[in-house]
Amino acid sequence: MRHNKKFNHLSRKKGHREALLSNMAISLIMHKRIFTTVAKAKALRMFAEPIITRSKKDDMANRRLVFSYLQNKEAVKELFGVIADKVAERPGGYLRILKTGHRLGDNAEMCMIEFVDFNEAMLEAAPKKKATRRSRKKSAAAPAAEAPAAEEKTAE
Repeated sequence: MRHNKKFNHLSRKKGHREALLSNMAISLIMHKRIFTTVAKAKALRMFAEPIITRSKKDDMANRRLVFSYLQNKEAVKELFGVIADKVAERPGGYLRILKTGHRLGDNAEMCMIEFVDFNEAMLEAAPKKKATRRSRKKSAAAPAAEAPAAEEKTAE
């Protein structure tokens, strides 16, 4: 029975799956953005986000734990240096998955997975949009307030 085993096995045995996710996480850390299938990207997000959270507290125990998953000194340096500084104030959700269409050969659904804080184009576009929320109470009260003012002007 496979009760309570909800993660995607990606049609691989445990060792192969761990190696795949580790290599993809190293590539993501080094390049800040990679292109892959949607299933692998979702599995990678589940694998990488706890590691990124560990990097926010820079001590020897966390470095050793992250190195046990990644097995790459350069990736660990990059993660605890540049990436940890950028994501320090973010409470989670460090990665973004954007679907890019289907692969030509086997029609697999492809996507791009990237760090949220490293895409300058998306960061510049975000502040331009200003959300305004309007309440029905204010809009209903505004015409009522204008009505007596209009009556006063006509009375004079």
